[in-house]
Amino acid sequence: MALTDLEGRIVSAIGTVGPSVASVSTLRPARRRGIGPFSMPAEATAVVIDRGGFLLTNQHVVDGATRLDVHLSDGRDLPGEVVGGDAVTDIALVRVDARDLAAARLGDSEGLRVGQIVLAIGNALGLPGGPTVSMGVVSALGRPLPGSDFVFEGLVQTDAAINPGNSGGPLADLSGEVVGINTAMVPFAQGVGFAIPIHAAQRIANELRERGRIVRPWIGVKVTDLTEGLARQHGLEPDSGLLVAEVVPRSPSHRAGLRAGDVLDRVGPFGVRSVRQLLESLSKYPVGTDVEIGFRRRGFALAASVPLQESPPASSA
Repeated sequence: MALTDLEGRIVSAIGTVGPSVASVSTLRPARRRGIGPFSMPAEATAVVIDRGGFLLTNQHVVDGATRLDVHLSDGRDLPGEVVGGDAVTDIALVRVDARDLAAARLGDSEGLRVGQIVLAIGNALGLPGGPTVSMGVVSALGRPLPGSDFVFEGLVQTDAAINPGNSGGPLADLSGEVVGINTAMVPFAQGVGFAIPIHAAQRIANELRERGRIVRPWIGVKVTDLTEGLARQHGLEPDSGLLVAEVVPRSPSHRAGLRAGDVLDRVGPFGVRSVRQLLESLSKYPVGTDVEIGFRRRGFALAASVPLQESPPASSA
């Protein structure tokens, strides 16, 4: 592809997705010693996904906000209402009282490839004059967010510049289709940003629109990957399961007899070797059903029937 052809595709993609990008202004209550309570402003981004007034952004953008204003690309400034949010995936659905919005075309994040060119668009640093565009590639797929309690592991890693204010904005491909929702940059790294795949964001948005919240099955364990050191300590092979670091008191797993130190390796017929696999396997069952959990304790293979409960806010498994 000639350089001029690539340039043309980039400009065309920005023209396609740009009208769907909105800036978001929030106010949060804060308190400072010697000053007392005051409101802290912040800037972020959202992307229109429905002509009827629905936008996607990050949960951390709207969390605790007492005021939310949405500034559309056509110049309208409208108050935003949070329909619902999900701390696990960092997705929130916002609604404005408007019709005939420029809705983004949502792409296929399942088909993303490492090395593919992507564009990050958003209200970087809250600078005036419209959204900022940066270009990079898909650096990796299925990433966790390092140095965080964020439990969703299926993130798209990109080297497209993502700065404060980009949160909630679209990650687009060269056809102008949204393939991710930008969620974070890592302050101690250079050229490393993350986005939530659009297939996951869209699924969460649909459920938030229907229920106003996410109903996610939960068994009440905190787990960690079985590293080489932990595997040697427990006489197991590395990556052979998930080490239970804690069993939540009075949770389904606690009532079923699971203990800290057990190694989970199966949910029903599904083998689990990562937190992502555990969450995906649990999500195949509705809340209220009993699921057989396979685990190892002191070298013995055991199983327990665990009743699935609705997950408390921001819990993992």
